[in-house]
Amino acid sequence: MLPLSFGTDVPFVRHLGFELLRFDGGESELRYEARPEPLNSHGATHGGAAMTLLDVTMARAARSVQKDTSVVTIEMKTSFLRPAKGQLTAKGRLLQRTLTMAFTEASIFDAQGRLCAHATGTFRYVRQGGAAPDDAPNPAPITTN
Repeated sequence: MLPLSFGTDVPFVRHLGFELLRFDGGESELRYEARPEPLNSHGATHGGAAMTLLDVTMARAARSVQKDTSVVTIEMKTSFLRPAKGQLTAKGRLLQRTLTMAFTEASIFDAQGRLCAHATGTFRYVRQGGAAPDDAPNPAPITTN
């Protein structure tokens, strides 16, 4: 499978070398093989790189149904199940969406098809290329009498 274009340049994603394989119908698939720099002391993909792979995979799943927008991560929960070594495949899925929010999940599998990590995430849709609007004022400080 030949990699697809991400459509936007994210320097950190380019630096890590993620390849987009699927981006359609609420699903995404990315491939990644860590170079030595993003490995941990056990020779596995560092948790930060794995979380970035999961984050990007979920974001792509969210965007796959509304490609003219970007998304920003609101929250993410990750579980690490086994060391992620060698060539990895991440698969993401859009679970539910509203006009402004997307609820997603993604999993990382090693070359033998074993589940290495799983995440769920919530994303906010924003205008393509634009920053997330800061439309909510800071709450008033709590005071006691």
